[in-house]
Amino acid sequence: MPNYHLDASAHALIKNKVCLIKHFSWVAYLARLHFDPELLPVDSLGGEAAISSQYLTADALRMRFSNPPAWTPEITVERLVRPLSRELTDAAVLVPIVMRDAGPTLLLTQRTAHLHDHAGQISFPGGRVERRDASPIETALRETEEEVGLARRHIDVIGALPDYHTGTGFRVTPVVGIVQPPFDVHADTFEVAEIFEVPMAFLMNGAHHQRRTAQFETGSRTFYVMSYERYFIWGATAGMLRNLFHFLRA
Repeated sequence: MPNYHLDASAHALIKNKVCLIKHFSWVAYLARLHFDPELLPVDSLGGEAAISSQYLTADALRMRFSNPPAWTPEITVERLVRPLSRELTDAAVLVPIVMRDAGPTLLLTQRTAHLHDHAGQISFPGGRVERRDASPIETALRETEEEVGLARRHIDVIGALPDYHTGTGFRVTPVVGIVQPPFDVHADTFEVAEIFEVPMAFLMNGAHHQRRTAQFETGSRTFYVMSYERYFIWGATAGMLRNLFHFLRA
């Protein structure tokens, strides 16, 4: 995984700070949730075969999005976690595929615990559409620059996945982009507790896609989980990754 050009002392300081942030973020996050998703039993696995590495190259990804196959996303609307008294809020995220020498990765963030929406969760960089944004692509690029400091000159937008309605009332457009190293990132510490990458080969493997179920105000909801090392990816982010998986294997 990348070191983002930090020296050893800076790495040690950041590692200690991240551990503290993650601990207190998780405690505060669970207090808001009413259950610990990591403790829920696994209902089943997706189980589909992994996508071959030949389909995860930059050229192959560009070709797939420029000539999309007929396919059906598995999840586009989540059950609301509580009754919604407003219209869905438009938002966009960037699905940043980083072309590392060892294989492509996906860049993700862990959100800080005090945020109103999706506090403490792992997510793609992104946020609400603002009036000045000309398109969801502009929203995704702007939010990525603001949240993780990744300049848009490093990002080649190759397409988008179907809109995804989250259980918290957002209509999210997942914008997919290829990111070419080298590049620097720096977190907006108000919104982002940590920036990290997960190998795409791991995430694009149905054997790593768990289904778990929880009870909410509106009823029972089954969701996907992709647990990698100490990172617990679930909910909307896992749902969008699942759709990307189906799109690439169609």
